[in-house]
Amino acid sequence: MCNMAEAHGPPTPGFYLRTRPQGFVVHLVASGDNLRALRELTGKALASAGVDAGTAESARLVVSELVGNSVRACGPWVPLVVEVSVTRGAVLLRVHDPDPAGVPRRRPSAMDDAEAESGRGLALVDLLTSGWRVVRSPVGKQVRCRLEPAEG
Repeated sequence: MCNMAEAHGPPTPGFYLRTRPQGFVVHLVASGDNLRALRELTGKALASAGVDAGTAESARLVVSELVGNSVRACGPWVPLVVEVSVTRGAVLLRVHDPDPAGVPRRRPSAMDDAEAESGRGLALVDLLTSGWRVVRSPVGKQVRCRLEPAEG
């Protein structure tokens, strides 16, 4: 695996990266710049771990949606912890935020409503992952999901 700290560049305020053998953990403050860096880092880390391009792109989309949900629940500049790892061929994603009450909710009608401006994100997460769940913690909650590699 490439050195993710070097791939990310020089240290950035509000973006603390810890690499792991098959992924990384980032403590970040939610901002547009940090989300772009997180998406890029996710793609590079998964490619380096041998994950196929389709699954890596799905992981980038899911990470974006989960971070977006945390920002909607907690507000801009919320401190988050994002974990991305590869285990037994699957990609594990975890996004931890400080709001134990702001549990993501599906809006079933949004997928059927061509005029809806939001509410499709968790349906997308459902489509791209083999499942997700919310785990409460002493300092908030963590949304966990798993992506299986594309077959064929």
